[in-house]
Amino acid sequence: MSNPHFSTKERILSAAEDLFARSGFAGASLRQVTASANVNLAAVNYHFGSKENLINELFKRRLDELTAERTKSLNKALATKPVSLESILEAFVAPALHLASDRGGGQSFVRLLARAFAEQDQRLRRFVSDNYGHVLKEFAKAIHQFVPELQKEDLYWRLDFVSGALTYAMSDFGMIKKPPTLTEEQHRANAAKQFVRFAAAGLRAP
Repeated sequence: MSNPHFSTKERILSAAEDLFARSGFAGASLRQVTASANVNLAAVNYHFGSKENLINELFKRRLDELTAERTKSLNKALATKPVSLESILEAFVAPALHLASDRGGGQSFVRLLARAFAEQDQRLRRFVSDNYGHVLKEFAKAIHQFVPELQKEDLYWRLDFVSGALTYAMSDFGMIKKPPTLTEEQHRANAAKQFVRFAAAGLRAP
């Protein structure tokens, strides 16, 4: 038997994700979300309480999954000898690119993520930092052993640049599009390989 509460909540989240990605957080109203999800406003209030909570939940459902995959990949990389800077970076990059290629909503979320950066939503950035910042710290700790000469501030500057470039790559805004001869998986693997080379060179720079 289907769960009507679950299906209603998911419809609201999917509609909101698509609308916010296209129109921005301020540009799309809750009434537009409810119309797109074919629910009434009371359903949004029941499941989320406010527009802010709805936006937080949008990020939470995707970032919880991404965080789990990154943590799993990092632990695997650290357990596989010899450990390298490239293997740690791949654990950070590959799950993100996999999410970006997910046509079941992942692509809309990536556009939403890019919009959050572009709009400089400080409240949302704080929410992401408070709930998922520990993952970046774990990667920073693992990466630092390969670039021990970097001061902590320099390391975090470079990781910030890597994260920003990855968001750009996830959004598929760049010049490199998937060649017709490659599958999505092959194109994603090539993108990850190229990105890891780029990020490793930047982290190792004097």
